[in-house]
Amino acid sequence: MLSKKIFITIPWFLPAFRAGGPIQSIANLVKEFKEGVTYFIFCGDTDLNGSALENVETDKWVPFNEHTQVWYCSPEKISDSLVKQVEVLKPDLLYIIGIYSWHFNIVPLMFCKGTKKIVSTRGMLHPGALAQKKWKKKVYLWLFKLLEYQYKVAFHATDADEANYITQYFGEPAKVYIAGNFPNQTGILPLPEKEPGYLKLITIAIISPMKNILLVLEALEKVGANIGYDIYGPIKDEEYWNACKEKIKVLPKNITVHYHKEILPEDIKGALSEAHVFISPSKSENFGHAIYEALSAGRPVITSYFTPWNDLKEAKAGVNVSTDYTIEITEAVEFFAAMDAVELELWGRGAFEYSQKAVEVEKVRREYEEMFLGGW
Repeated sequence: MLSKKIFITIPWFLPAFRAGGPIQSIANLVKEFKEGVTYFIFCGDTDLNGSALENVETDKWVPFNEHTQVWYCSPEKISDSLVKQVEVLKPDLLYIIGIYSWHFNIVPLMFCKGTKKIVSTRGMLHPGALAQKKWKKKVYLWLFKLLEYQYKVAFHATDADEANYITQYFGEPAKVYIAGNFPNQTGILPLPEKEPGYLKLITIAIISPMKNILLVLEALEKVGANIGYDIYGPIKDEEYWNACKEKIKVLPKNITVHYHKEILPEDIKGALSEAHVFISPSKSENFGHAIYEALSAGRPVITSYFTPWNDLKEAKAGVNVSTDYTIEITEAVEFFAAMDAVELELWGRGAFEYSQKAVEVEKVRREYEEMFLGGW
């Protein structure tokens, strides 16, 4: 059987890493789902911060793995090159990652002809995501519907909730495939020493209002235990980070915060090994690769209800908290800080076991088979 040619458009791809989840999702996809497909990934030649990617050849197809090639496009010719390469390759499917990028989402949607298209919304229609820069997004989505693209493309949702957001915006006739994310399995890590009254927290996330780091800092102001808090991630919103820094300055002496900038993917395991609990009460997460990696490393998680990772306390895997106020975050931090090593070890085991049950890899594989290879 001939391989289906899947042409993927995405603003950033490995070795870029600062844009977080979407990069990891596509990297895991082309690693895990390879039967009957050949991937062509079209992306930019920079990272999220605009820095040039090192050791990549630009404006040509280069091998990524045995069934995947990548085109790292230089900035002056992105749209023209994308349209031309679609014309040359004549892919069976154009898989568009995201909604709002001119070059990587809108251009392939409007100007690439003669191929089936699937738009992967990647959590961008979640109410928490739509609340950021909402007027620009409302205008764009209004135009999308006015031009009736919802009838010309199919959509990809990673779970039933996201599928509901898509149909709420584009109506019941919209074709929606549900296919989850392939996860990174970190493997359970030994916990660092733990005494009651002390806790090492860690966040790995893009620094922006979506991740609610300022809310965590405000909650820590009311914690009586001794807390060490390590934050890793690129700064996407300077004004927001400045507000975080001002809050850090006035935290009580029992709270120590260290910002480490972005972290390379290969260093995440080491950072998690030094922490007791992962905290990220995000306003919305399509998947939350960093949260899942923490769970799979045996690190209990404090997160919001706006992620796929709910019912954590029942599984002794973490605590879900409200993001409307700080009290539940404060209480969750105090809850873990009061634990001794034996009790935290039990919760670490619960986090690991939760991660193993939460994602059925073979089910995800079948979902992509239907989406990419099914009857169309």
